[in-house]
Amino acid sequence: MKKTIERHQTLREKILENIRDSILNGTLKAGERVSEPELAERYGISRTPIREAFRQLESEGYLTVVPRKGAVVTALTERDVEEFYSIKSILEGYAARLASQALSEKDIERLKTINNRLAKLAASGDVKTFFRVHNEFHELFIRASGNQKLLELIQQLLQKFDRLRIASLSLPGRMEISVQEHKKIIEAFEQRDGDRADKLVRKNAAYGGQVLIQSMLE
Repeated sequence: MKKTIERHQTLREKILENIRDSILNGTLKAGERVSEPELAERYGISRTPIREAFRQLESEGYLTVVPRKGAVVTALTERDVEEFYSIKSILEGYAARLASQALSEKDIERLKTINNRLAKLAASGDVKTFFRVHNEFHELFIRASGNQKLLELIQQLLQKFDRLRIASLSLPGRMEISVQEHKKIIEAFEQRDGDRADKLVRKNAAYGGQVLIQSMLE
């Protein structure tokens, strides 16, 4: 029974990864249908883990599940990008302002360690791992803000728009710029400058949105 559950979970993760990658690299385009029977046949599994994967991908903004029609790749608009990044910048900026007074010296050293790792990942071009570690950087100072509701709000928002954030970090030079921005944010934290930390975090988020819109227009 345990092995069946583990296999079920592993297959679901594999399906999630494959569909995410296909959408991000453009193999699956906006509006294109993702076939449940086709995936069931390809992986030799029941439709249950596929449906679970579809629900997860819908919550992340990759797919739209239409009753009796199946799943289609969600189209992203300029407005989606603008609205997401404007909300993200305000919430994370506020978290940075609060965190600047609450972060311990140990927390700040941890932020430096994470950012050094991000610099190496950017140099190697590993977007997936960069994305995961980048989340650790932001979550550390958001948690340090001490506002649990703020943390929950940001986490819900980020999960819904993971697709946008990965797409933005995948653009040429974007990871390196993120590392440089983080250095400035850490400096503001060291100086306990809440105003500057807020502005830098907002600027970082706004830039992420701008480069993504630019790539969509091209």
